Amino acid sequence: MKIADIQVIRLDIPFEDGGTGLGMTPSSWNQCDMVLVKITTDSGIVGWGEAFSYFCARPVMAMLEDTVIPMLIGQDAGDPQAISQMLQRRLCLFGRYGITIFALSGIDIALWDIKAKAAGVPLAQLIGGARRDSVAAYASLVRYGDGAVAAAFTAKARAEGYDFIKLHEVTREAIGPCFDRLDGARIMIDVNCNWSEAEARDMAAWLRERGTFWLEEPTFPPEDHAQMDRIAQGLAISGGENLCTSWQFEGMIRSGDVRYPQPSVTKVGGISEMIRIAALAAENPPAQLMPHSPYFGPGYLATLQVCATLPDAPLFEFLYVEPDAWLYRDMPLPQAGRVAIPQGPGLGLEPAPEIIARYRRD
Repeated sequence: MKIADIQVIRLDIPFEDGGTGLGMTPSSWNQCDMVLVKITTDSGIVGWGEAFSYFCARPVMAMLEDTVIPMLIGQDAGDPQAISQMLQRRLCLFGRYGITIFALSGIDIALWDIKAKAAGVPLAQLIGGARRDSVAAYASLVRYGDGAVAAAFTAKARAEGYDFIKLHEVTREAIGPCFDRLDGARIMIDVNCNWSEAEARDMAAWLRERGTFWLEEPTFPPEDHAQMDRIAQGLAISGGENLCTSWQFEGMIRSGDVRYPQPSVTKVGGISEMIRIAALAAENPPAQLMPHSPYFGPGYLATLQVCATLPDAPLFEFLYVEPDAWLYRDMPLPQAGRVAIPQGPGLGLEPAPEIIARYRRD
């Protein structure tokens, strides 16, 4: 089973989130930039992957088209882990992390999709076996920068059945009103590295007193897990969405500084690296994987398949926005706070051709 063809497809799907689109990203964020990787084998099996591409779609596509793909045509499609290691070794001079690993993530996910389709089973069966057919989801709200708006969306998500809600607010004024609208739900706070260590220590104590479930990436740099441990003061800390490969996660997990490691399948190196990270977490309790997944394409489905295999039931991150369209006709969306894990072969679903045609940008 050889790789016969690889296509890179960019989609721009607009979304509504109820906010201004400002505050978390370099400029206004109101669309999902999606770089799809479509791999076809000489036997006709097609696999789909996704490379992280928010605000970096063009360089990720260039890395794939100019550097990665020429090395892969004719390679054995049946051994994703071997290809992952080969690519990482051959491309180490061009950056171990960032754009290079984003591109490799898309390749790896597509190859695992192919391998599972060739076996006729859902991906979860190949990477550890399915322990569950659905997973609890949390509503991952965007940053509104307004306490009243954040509280209104907190109440809306709670009314829809979410037992866990994550805020991206960074001030007491914006966070405080949300605690009054939880109605029994648990809250998490993702700061995206905005606080100093002193500010983070002060806020952690305040959040712990209010029963916050976890505090995510409170300070810069996100690789400094020892600083996170100094901040914790009894509050669970999460982080890792900005780390790449199991190598970077090993230090974080073995240190015990971060309670909930958060690898992102489209950033970390794909399924092959997620398998290694999951094994590290299983060997180092009480670390528990909580995959990062604000995506709507193959990265979304790949995360669900990983969630099916984890020994401790994780929470699935659902970015709380309303896209103009869904990539899949039977998109597995949260229902009363749970998401069904697709049971078809591979990732479980195939992208809708009409959606690709409508939102494709070349």
